[in-house]
Amino acid sequence: MIKDLKNRIKKSTSSDRATDSPKISVIVPTYNRAYRLKETLCSVLTQTYQDFELIVVDDGSIDDTSKMMQTFPSIKYLTLKENYGVSIARNIGIAYAKGKYICFLDSDDLWNENKLQIQFYWMEGNTDCQVCYTDEIWIRNGVRVNQMNIHRKYSGDIYLHCLPLCIVSPSTAMLRIGLFDEVGNFDESLPACEDYDLWLRISMKYEFKLINEPLIIKKGGHADQLSKQYWGMDRFRVVALKKLLDSSLLEGERLRMTRSELVKKCSVLIKGFLKRGKKEEELHYRAIIEKYS
Repeated sequence: MIKDLKNRIKKSTSSDRATDSPKISVIVPTYNRAYRLKETLCSVLTQTYQDFELIVVDDGSIDDTSKMMQTFPSIKYLTLKENYGVSIARNIGIAYAKGKYICFLDSDDLWNENKLQIQFYWMEGNTDCQVCYTDEIWIRNGVRVNQMNIHRKYSGDIYLHCLPLCIVSPSTAMLRIGLFDEVGNFDESLPACEDYDLWLRISMKYEFKLINEPLIIKKGGHADQLSKQYWGMDRFRVVALKKLLDSSLLEGERLRMTRSELVKKCSVLIKGFLKRGKKEEELHYRAIIEKYS
C-alpha cells in the first residue's frame, strides 16, 4: 500500500525543520492553489506550538505552486506525477508522517495561532481520546456567514449526527496516527465526500471530542471547491453508507438510522435522475433501496 502510494510521487523535497520524531504531522494537500497556499502555510508556521512537521502534497498542480514553494525551504514538499485526487494526496501525507498525531489542513483554510497547542494538550491529557476537532468560522466570498443548524457540532458519540452530512471539517481535526491502522485511510475511490466516509468509520467505534472554540477559518465560495465540481454529492455518501451496511458491524438504532439515511439519499438522487431523463441511474438507486430498506 505505502509502496504503491510512493510510486505516485514525482519529486520530494525534504526538510530538517522538525525533529526526527515531531509530536504532530500537519498534512496539506493542494491542487492549483498557489494563489491561496502561502497564507494557509503561514497560519501553520506561526503556531504557538512548534513541535510539528509540515508536509505539503502537491496533487499534480500545473500553476505556480512549485515556484511558490521554493520560498518555503523548511517544508517537506511532495509533488505527485498527476492529479490523483485529495484522498490519495492525504494518504501519501500519512505514509510520510512521523508524528504521534495527524492534522489535516485544506489549502484554502486558515488556522488560529493556538490551534495545535490547544488540541495537543487536550490529547496528551486524555489518552483514551482518539480524535478531537474544533469549531470553525465560515467565510463565503469574503463575508462571514453563520452556520446552519444542520452543521451543528457535537461531542461524544456523533455517529448518528454524521449520517446526514459531514459535520467535521478535516482542517479542524487532530487524530492519533495509529487510528488509521485500525479503521483505514481515506477511500481513494471517492472523488468527494471522502471525509464523510472516514468520520463515519471512526465514529462507529470511537467518540469525538469537540473543542468548542472556532480555531480555523474555513473559506468557501470559490470555483475550485470540490463541492462545486460534482453534481449529486449524495452519490458518494451512498457508497460510504453501503460499505457500513455491508460490514455487518451495525446493529440496533445505528443500523436502522443508517438504512433510513441511505433510502433518503437514494430517493433524492432518483428525483434528480428522473428530471434529467437518466433511466439507468434511476433504476440503479431504486435497486439499492430495494436491497437495503
